[in-house]
Amino acid sequence: MSSKIVPVIMAGGRGTRLWPLSRSASPKQFLQFLGDHSLFQRTLQRISNSELYAPPIIVTNSEFRFIVAEQAMTVGVPLSAILLEPVARNTAPALAAAAFIVQRDHGSGAIMQVMASDHEIDASAHYFDCIAVARATAESGRLVTFGIAPTEAATGYGYIEIGVDLDTGAKTVARFVEKPDQARAAQLLESGRYLWNSGMFMLPVGLFLSELATFVPAVHAAVQKAVENAAADLDFVRLDSASFSEAPDISVDYAVFEKTGHAAVVPSSFCWSDLGSWDSVWAIGDKDAFGNVIGPQATVSNTRNSLILSRDIHLAVHGLDDMAVIASEDAVYVGRLADSQDVGQIVKQLAKTPETRKLAEVHPTSYKPWGAVASVLSGERFEVKRLHVAPGRKISLQKHHHRSEHWIVVQGTAEITIGNEIRLLHENESIYIPQGEVHRLSNPGKLPLELIEVQTGSYLKDDDIVRLDDEFGRA
Repeated sequence: MSSKIVPVIMAGGRGTRLWPLSRSASPKQFLQFLGDHSLFQRTLQRISNSELYAPPIIVTNSEFRFIVAEQAMTVGVPLSAILLEPVARNTAPALAAAAFIVQRDHGSGAIMQVMASDHEIDASAHYFDCIAVARATAESGRLVTFGIAPTEAATGYGYIEIGVDLDTGAKTVARFVEKPDQARAAQLLESGRYLWNSGMFMLPVGLFLSELATFVPAVHAAVQKAVENAAADLDFVRLDSASFSEAPDISVDYAVFEKTGHAAVVPSSFCWSDLGSWDSVWAIGDKDAFGNVIGPQATVSNTRNSLILSRDIHLAVHGLDDMAVIASEDAVYVGRLADSQDVGQIVKQLAKTPETRKLAEVHPTSYKPWGAVASVLSGERFEVKRLHVAPGRKISLQKHHHRSEHWIVVQGTAEITIGNEIRLLHENESIYIPQGEVHRLSNPGKLPLELIEVQTGSYLKDDDIVRLDDEFGRA
């Protein structure tokens, strides 16, 4: 049995409530909002103490596998495993998969701490005091959740009614309450007996799997089979698709916590937010004298209590109060902070129309296993892109049937393969890749490589990439 807590980080979500920065193909956990690291990286940093924690298990999907590995490497946190869900099946099957891995590697007595990758938490001394209480409670034979002391009558969270005291400092769970309306939320807040359901857990693995088998045996059986038939793929573990798909789509709250007699809650008053709306981002941000949270790409005048963020263009804002103005490379959102919970309605409208559907799904910037690529300009028979290649990385050896490419090095040194020839390209130098020619781009240096790529031809989509060799297993 491991004497350390085994962290399990859920990183497969596709939320769009922080649109236009967060989209289904580029969710909020991997974005930088107000600091130098993404929410996922900040989560990793909270469990980086190797005396307290074993290396974490990350549960995500195939689409996000490379950005998970890259962001973990950037902050220097080694990972135990990256589990790839073949289909989305909610939190009960996802946690079951992680639990089977923990049981295999650390024994049935191991304790796993489950956390979301997209929450903002102040990792204060009080936070780690709560971790210690939760660990002791889990070791005593309880399935533990963290309940956040409510600061307002919020309608965006589920609630937990606390029961009797336990010797460890935790409480039993009297009951769980669904997300309430405003009047009900005010009643729960006034009673003083309810906590926000944070979605974080501390679980003794053997007990969790036993309760899972009791209450939802279909989940237990399907996921156990998916883990047994899992396949290694580079540094990733692919759960068996046929088996995992048989698992019911159900949350761990419904599957286990609302049925078990072993539930406990740790009342917690550390600073916590699930960053589920723009007003919650404003609430945790550093404010100026007028209550504004302003990103570096913005200038404001006669504006109060507002959130002004831009990823690319410079925003000039005048005469606003209680507003969110959020700009990505290709879209701008403007709305009242008080109405931030309604952003999802805009995203649904965008997704319904073919002309705007792409705005709801993907960013002009997409992350690749070798770096990132951003669309700069596109038109009929041409597209201009900006490529960032990480040190030591290379794109696949490939060719295109319908387009040619020009590469211009902006920063760094590029190693270019064209046919049987290999040459180095330095800053301000360019090269032409004829249509149909086998080619590859590498960054042999220790600094990032940046290029401008100009594609021309009759067909420019990614399915015209014919990969002949690829270090990431995509050939």
